[in-house]
Amino acid sequence: MVEEKFLIDSNSFMTPYRQYYAFDLVPTYWKELAKRLDTGRMILLDMVKDEIDKGQDELSAWIDKQTGFVICNYIEPAIISKYQEVLQYVQNCGLYKPQALQNWAPVYIADPWLIAAAAVNDYTIITVEKPSSGLSPKTQNKNAKIPDVARAFGVKTHDMYYMMRKLEIKI
Repeated sequence: MVEEKFLIDSNSFMTPYRQYYAFDLVPTYWKELAKRLDTGRMILLDMVKDEIDKGQDELSAWIDKQTGFVICNYIEPAIISKYQEVLQYVQNCGLYKPQALQNWAPVYIADPWLIAAAAVNDYTIITVEKPSSGLSPKTQNKNAKIPDVARAFGVKTHDMYYMMRKLEIKI
């Protein structure tokens, strides 16, 4: 059986770091996370790592010290092709206002790249984002959410607690 691999959104690091697992208050969380890196099951999209690095804070320093993350390069032909499909879906599915595509279209926005990389590599996306409620052609949304668009591409999304349970992380 192939073990599930997790492509981690930047918000799944930033939110715990800023809101409930600060390094000085819950160092065990970060130690336990680091211990699981050698499993090869935690994947960072290179642009997500770059996004975290921009913070130049304790979180970016921690990420830089970890050698066990598998880094996924978003500039792969299959990922680029899938990325284009993701943007076309947001534009044409009828669930989003034009603003949603405008928000996701800049090449440095990681969300569509996460979905593309996860679809191509059979990864589960770990994100803080929740699906939109009431998403329909009658109530088009101005923001695309990772869980909604990922579902259209057969990509699973879960929160950090899901990954912690699968990797048996206890703090």
